[in-house]
Amino acid sequence: MITLTYQYKLKVNRQQEREIVHILDVGKSVDNYALSERKDWLNSRKCLADRCSLVSEYIIPADQPYPNYFVQAKNLTEAKKVYPILKTVNAQVLQQVLKTVDKAFDHMKSKGFGFPRFKKKMRSFVFPALSKNFLGDEYLNFPQLGKIRIRKSREYPSGFEPKQARIIRKASGFYVLVSFQSTELVPDMTVGKTCLGIDAVIESFVATSRGDLIKAPRFLLKVQSKLIAFPKLVRYTYFSSLLPLAFCLLPKTHNFCTSAD
Repeated sequence: MITLTYQYKLKVNRQQEREIVHILDVGKSVDNYALSERKDWLNSRKCLADRCSLVSEYIIPADQPYPNYFVQAKNLTEAKKVYPILKTVNAQVLQQVLKTVDKAFDHMKSKGFGFPRFKKKMRSFVFPALSKNFLGDEYLNFPQLGKIRIRKSREYPSGFEPKQARIIRKASGFYVLVSFQSTELVPDMTVGKTCLGIDAVIESFVATSRGDLIKAPRFLLKVQSKLIAFPKLVRYTYFSSLLPLAFCLLPKTHNFCTSAD
């Protein structure tokens, strides 16, 4: 099975932008609540047996099960009856948020990662299932958002089917990562008649066995010079009306820096 991930920029209108921001806000609330529920359960099992704390204590019954993904997914269904705002977001999107929290705790136990943190902002969310008419000529048809125009920077891969889509909020706008899958197997590489050796050197970027030297592009170093000059820009514009503009340019420069990397 071959999997390809293509990125496209979304051309959203104001209504679609408000809908995406609303999904991100609700997803952030569900993520933080699921994390706090697990954290409270773990803290309740750490209290002393002979005395209680003078400040606070987590009172949770001893027979209450650990809030794993299945327990929280069931509680999410019940919470929709009390909080109607949860019904405004696709159910599969909220289930993916709970799976992300569960995956973070699994990595903490198996790989020794740090304890998951609460989110101040949600950067992305996932549509795990897509419709058959998802791919359009100059648009993508999402389950809840409908048709959204895209900047089609590259053609869709032929022979592949879209499996899931992740919408990401960046400083330069909204992007979508579409995962395409094909049932074909990866063919074995055949050895050709001619061989070319490639090695990384100090002065140049790449040196080949034919004697060709490719210089380093240095895209990242050129962009990092703008980040180094940012404190100087803030110092000169601190008492002027250009200070909000300077802070607006900082995340865009970071976004361009990661793109250059």
